[in-house]
Amino acid sequence: MDEVRVLSPTGMLGSGFAETSLARGVELAPHVIAVDGGSTDMGPAYLGAGQPGFSRESTKRDVRLLLLARDRLAVPLIIGSCGTGGGDAGVDWIRDICLEIARDDALHFRLSLIRSEQEPADLQRRLRDGRISPLRPAPELTEEVIERSAHIVGMMGPEPIAVELERGADVILCGRASDTSLFAALPLRMGAPAGPTWHAAKILECGAACAAIRRRPDGVFGWIRDDHFEVEPLALDMICTPQSVASHTLYENADPFRIIEPGGVIETADARYEATSERAVAVRGSTFRESETYTIKLEGAEVVGYQTVIIGGVRDPYIIRQLDPWLDGMRAGFGERVEEIFGGRLGADDYTIDVRVYGRDAVMGRLEPERESLPHEVGLLFEVTAADQETATSLAKVFAHFAVHFPIPEWNGLITGIAYPFAPAEIEKGIAYRFNMNHVVEPQDPLELFRAEQLEL
Repeated sequence: MDEVRVLSPTGMLGSGFAETSLARGVELAPHVIAVDGGSTDMGPAYLGAGQPGFSRESTKRDVRLLLLARDRLAVPLIIGSCGTGGGDAGVDWIRDICLEIARDDALHFRLSLIRSEQEPADLQRRLRDGRISPLRPAPELTEEVIERSAHIVGMMGPEPIAVELERGADVILCGRASDTSLFAALPLRMGAPAGPTWHAAKILECGAACAAIRRRPDGVFGWIRDDHFEVEPLALDMICTPQSVASHTLYENADPFRIIEPGGVIETADARYEATSERAVAVRGSTFRESETYTIKLEGAEVVGYQTVIIGGVRDPYIIRQLDPWLDGMRAGFGERVEEIFGGRLGADDYTIDVRVYGRDAVMGRLEPERESLPHEVGLLFEVTAADQETATSLAKVFAHFAVHFPIPEWNGLITGIAYPFAPAEIEKGIAYRFNMNHVVEPQDPLELFRAEQLEL
């Protein structure tokens, strides 16, 4: 074909897009609509708990409009990393939304579900066979880490999606998937060249994030041709420039010239970015180099305990000048208080108290270059983590009182050093998760880690 046309309606399903933008995309007659539905950017809780990051209302609104557009165009709709974390629960969640919409709007389509959640026993076997390795700087994986994971997903490439397209799927709901694979699967199947296809997929994956002026979540349209691809935002008040498109090649990548995918590497060192209008950009010179070994990235999340948080603020200049020693002394002194209350039943290894100092280095920590600059006030976020919620809250209640009156050398007698905006000061956060896996597994076949089924609606 002369070109393959791809519609990316938004950077994240549930974040929204303008209906006028979608209508313009439909008028451009895409061969496929693809949208990402998940990310690790939002943290480990969504994979660990199997809960979505966006509300059902906002997600259903987006899905309904996309299903109606797909029905009008009679082209495939591909949704990846369903439910944010991409686990089986996320696929089921989007499936149920699709079923509800199909019933209410009398839509009929063939629905494919591709699940990417992994069985711990299977991964442990592959680990013993030496087929799992860490991505720097992750540590070596152990069977114990696999066993204690709440959920583990594999990030699929385009191959499972291509199989479902071959089987006649109209709508494909993927578990965890490479963002680019969602947009590359159909063009590759239609014979589009690999270099422009994969680079275009990288630019399209986040919707209008590649635009120089992005006023809201919205969509972008791509044309993939023999020796180049072209992109243009759907909203008429947004523009793409060579710089904005080239910049998006760096997004979420340490190296903007080598973007690693399951089956190879997108090479962009020789790419040339050229404005074709006031709003559109063409890219030439991208190539795709196949890897000798096909790998699937693994992501896992595990429970670290239950958390109760305390939010407070400090404006006393004497305290701010010695903030770190004050906080260190506070946590050390609290250990003695815990010993008094629990009589040895709870030790230092049974809980943690972490603090983020907003207004100084809460975002970058020790890497903050302005860390020594003294603000006139700081915000403190204390995170108390323990094995169960009752213990975490019990510790937090004691700590909130202990901390608010913790002394400094310049003052004699009782001081009140922290202002709490809420009463009670303690806020139960619930189960806390952490990512415990950033590794790749070497399958013998790109399909073997994924399970697919089709429903006729």
